[in-house]
Amino acid sequence: MQANRQNGANRVLIAIGLLIALGLPFIHLAYLGRLFAGLGHLWSEQAAWLVFLAIILLYVLGVERRPLSSIGFRAPALPGLLLGVAAAVAIIGGDIAISRVEAALHLHVKPEIASLFQTAFWFRVVLVTRAAVAEEVVFRGYGFERITELTGNKYLAAAVTFALFSLAHYSGGGLALFLVAAWGGLILTLLYLWQRNLWITITAHWLTDAVGFLLVPLMSAHH
Repeated sequence: MQANRQNGANRVLIAIGLLIALGLPFIHLAYLGRLFAGLGHLWSEQAAWLVFLAIILLYVLGVERRPLSSIGFRAPALPGLLLGVAAAVAIIGGDIAISRVEAALHLHVKPEIASLFQTAFWFRVVLVTRAAVAEEVVFRGYGFERITELTGNKYLAAAVTFALFSLAHYSGGGLALFLVAAWGGLILTLLYLWQRNLWITITAHWLTDAVGFLLVPLMSAHH
């Protein structure tokens, strides 16, 4: 009886955590950031995301009373990190092909996304790092692991978190960003399903965004 009661309590905590982790990205965090931070548009979004990330990590540690390894923070071996690099190469290659199709179809990301390429380099480093860590914790880490626990089905967890990751980017950047994010999300989801290590997907995510937001604009500026 005690074990059943404890199991039920754990499932309630997981359900609440999933509502927080998978629900808040669909509430425009930039707007929420301006409400409590009083910052400009760019920094308000980053501040809101960092607070959101802290809430999830503290929820795992303080409310669920579980280690961060329960959401995928496990020490990776070198071959795993090399898999992250290989995944980034695959994502970037697919993104190039998708971007050419989008150009032919005259699909463009929303102006607020395009304007990020004009921001200071150091800000884009912060943006890329925040996105890689926070989005992987939300979707591939907490979301995947806790849905797997609730349902006992890791493939369902992978499908749900992949769909939500893609839709979150559609909400923020329109169809053009959705297509790119869906391809990246597919590779990252499969990689996490295989390795169950958040550092590996963070590595792949960071390298992918770094090429798009840091390297390409830097190369364009020198031409």
